[in-house]
Parts: sequence; structure tokens; C-alpha cells
Amino acid sequence: MATSADAFETSVAILPGDVDDIGHVNNIVYLRWVQEAAIAHWTAVAPPHVQRAVGWVVLRHEIDYRRPALPGDAVRARTWVSLADAVRVERHTEIVRAGDGTLLARARTLWCPLATATGRPLRVSDELRVLFSVPEADGRTLKR
Repeated sequence: MATSADAFETSVAILPGDVDDIGHVNNIVYLRWVQEAAIAHWTAVAPPHVQRAVGWVVLRHEIDYRRPALPGDAVRARTWVSLADAVRVERHTEIVRAGDGTLLARARTLWCPLATATGRPLRVSDELRVLFSVPEADGRTLKR
């Protein structure tokens, strides 16, 4: 099973409009970073023919905010896939301050693969499981 130790990491940018009225990065920006990290991981790992055939839609996001990101912080997103059932994949993301490793937020997202040709849900294929080292849920239900 993949863990944060095997995670894909990428830098995320704090843009001028990301800072809210109380001087820290707005909570909705963390959601953008979760999405950016997932896309970067997918692009880095999936071969072009798979990227052309498979798209993704989010079914659920859960975010726990721990500490604020502040203007001038260098921020990294660390993401990994943990479980998959027939049509859903569970992805985890941690947002950390790069300088000291402080955990700023932790997210759990359920994704559903789609056939890009039809826009219809796809079963999680063996090829996707191998690409991301994703075990099946083994009878456990992924929370909705």
C-alpha cells in the first residue's frame, strides 16, 4: 500500500490573490493545491495513451486545516493513492511548509475515472492499480 513515504511531491505557488483579509492563504486555495498535486502526479506517472483515454472527476473532498500558510511561505504538496474499489480511488494529500516541514493541511479525496471518449465512469483497471501501486479495498467500503 502506498503511504506518504512513497508520495509524489510538488511545489505549489502562493499567488497574490490567494491571501485573504486576515493575512493568510484562503482555505479554498488549499483545494486548488490538492487538485494541482493530483494532476501533477497523474501527468508524471500515467503514460500518454492512458492520459488520453482516462479522465477524472471528484466525488468528495475532505480537508483538515492545521496551520495557516502565509505570504512568502514556500509550500509543497505531497500526494499518494491508497485504496481503490471498482469505480473509486482514494487519494491523500498533505500540504506542508517547505522550510520546516510543518503540516498545514491534510486532504482525502475520492476520485472516479471516466472514459474521455464518452464521459462515462470506468472501472479502476489493473493498469491504473499498477501505475499507482493501489490495492483494492478488499471488501472495505470507501467512505462516501
